[in-house]
Amino acid sequence: MSPRKVRDIEYQLLPGTDRKTTDIVIERDGKVVVRPPAHYAPEQVDEVVESKRMWIYRNLAEWKDLNACAVVREWVSGETFLYLGREHRLTLVSGQDIPLKLIHGAFCLKRSCIEQQGTSGAREAFKQFYITKGRERLASAVARYAPKVGVTPGNIRVKEMGYRWASCGASGSLNFHWKCMMAPPSIIDYIVVHELCHLHQRDHSDAFWNEIDKVLPDYKERKNWLRLHGVKLDL
Repeated sequence: MSPRKVRDIEYQLLPGTDRKTTDIVIERDGKVVVRPPAHYAPEQVDEVVESKRMWIYRNLAEWKDLNACAVVREWVSGETFLYLGREHRLTLVSGQDIPLKLIHGAFCLKRSCIEQQGTSGAREAFKQFYITKGRERLASAVARYAPKVGVTPGNIRVKEMGYRWASCGASGSLNFHWKCMMAPPSIIDYIVVHELCHLHQRDHSDAFWNEIDKVLPDYKERKNWLRLHGVKLDL
C-alpha cells in the first residue's frame, strides 16, 4: 500500500488486480483506499481519483458527521453494551469464575478486571466474549449461506481487524472483526454474504453486487444500516 496525493486528496494505492474498474473506498478510519486494474499506471489512478473528487469529498464529509457520535465508555454499572443488536446493561460483580458473562440479559463483568488492569482489562474481557461467541455464530452463518452463494470457503477466523469488518483471503479463508457480534443478526448475515461473494468477484463491480442481490435482495438496506450505525459498534 503506497500513499499518493491528488490536489488535497490523500489516498492509499493498493496493488492492482485483474479487475476491470477502479475501486475507491472510504475506510472506517477515514482513509481513502484505491484498488485499480493491474495494468493501470499510478498516474492513471491519479486521473480516476481526480474524476471522482466530488464523490470523495461528499463521502469524507459524511464520514466526519457519522464519527462525531463515536462511542465513549465509562465502564460503570448501568452502562449499556451491544450484543447481536440488543443493548445489555453492565453490572460489576465479585467472585465470578470468568471475566465476563451474559446472564438474564445483563453483562456481568468481574470487578477485578478493572481494579487490576484498568479499562484495558475490561475491554479485553468483552473482546474475548465477542470472539468466542463469534466463532460459533459466524461459522454457522457461513455454513448456511455458502451453498446459496455457490462457494466453498476455507478457514474462518474472528479477530481484531482494525477498521475492516471482514476480509477474504486468496485461499478462500474468511476473517471477521469481533465487533461484528455487536450488530443485529441481519447485518451479520450481510457481512458474511459480502465476503462469500468475494470468492466469486474480488472487486466491488456491478457483477459483485449482483451476486449479493441473488442471496439478499434487501442488501442495500443492510449495507446502509452498517454505514450509518457502524461507528456505534465499538467499545
